[in-house]
Amino acid sequence: MKGLNLPHWVTDSLYTVAGILFCGFALKGFLVPNKFFDGGVTGISLLLHELYHFNIAYVIVLVNLPFIVMGAFQVNRNFAIKTLVAVIGLGLCLQFIPYPQITSDKLLVSIFGGVFMGIGVGLAMRGGCALDGIEVLALYTGKRISFTISEIILGINIVIFLIAALELGLPTALYSILTYYTASRTINFVIEGLEEYTGVTIISSQSEMVKQRLVMELGRGITVYKGERGFLKESFDISQPVDIVFTVVTRLEVRRLRNMVHEIDDKAFVFTSTIKEAAGGVLKRRARH
Repeated sequence: MKGLNLPHWVTDSLYTVAGILFCGFALKGFLVPNKFFDGGVTGISLLLHELYHFNIAYVIVLVNLPFIVMGAFQVNRNFAIKTLVAVIGLGLCLQFIPYPQITSDKLLVSIFGGVFMGIGVGLAMRGGCALDGIEVLALYTGKRISFTISEIILGINIVIFLIAALELGLPTALYSILTYYTASRTINFVIEGLEEYTGVTIISSQSEMVKQRLVMELGRGITVYKGERGFLKESFDISQPVDIVFTVVTRLEVRRLRNMVHEIDDKAFVFTSTIKEAAGGVLKRRARH
């Protein structure tokens, strides 16, 4: 899609439709026939479906509606409308597309059901909407209590899996936790991909050579901060100016960069930090919006 130079709304629509199809495949091909669960709103919908035998297509739309309304206030109206359309599309997909049951093996169901669910939710997020409104609830609640969004989501999911354990047995709940973990890791991979960026800070006495090789050999853009180094315990009053070099690379390039810096200065201080979003400058990744 990056090479096609399509309008944003076209690529967003393609991502969302693909996400809906993958989520429908995960639900009807793996989770629903084997009475497995996921976390979040999808997990609540699956739990209601199993306990009260409601149609999963209707349940997943109705349960998401309060969170979509909440999203209109917490995020924006455009996000809420896109999410509503996506959730209705998922409901129609579950109602009318005859996905086959793929397997009854519990381990395969828990792993691959989570993988396909994660791919679907991740693609929908890349399209600018959400197929699971639990993050909206966590955002809303996080502004009113002292817990972080991650802690709120974890707490909600613990309640879901506890109810599943009590009503449907501990093994099912444990397999469903594996499904949720697999889905969450897949979502991160789909959103970030292999090009997940890492910020690298380099403090070296050979900063001029480091800067030159970063730009000329790796083709990276750099930012230089003016700092001081020294301040050792035995000579605290002695320091000298130093250029602190900062650059952004993909995680596949981190090892090469470290090796290059240590070739220049084996005493260089190098540390990395994860960057969730990066666009512009010399980075080749498309800008997200």
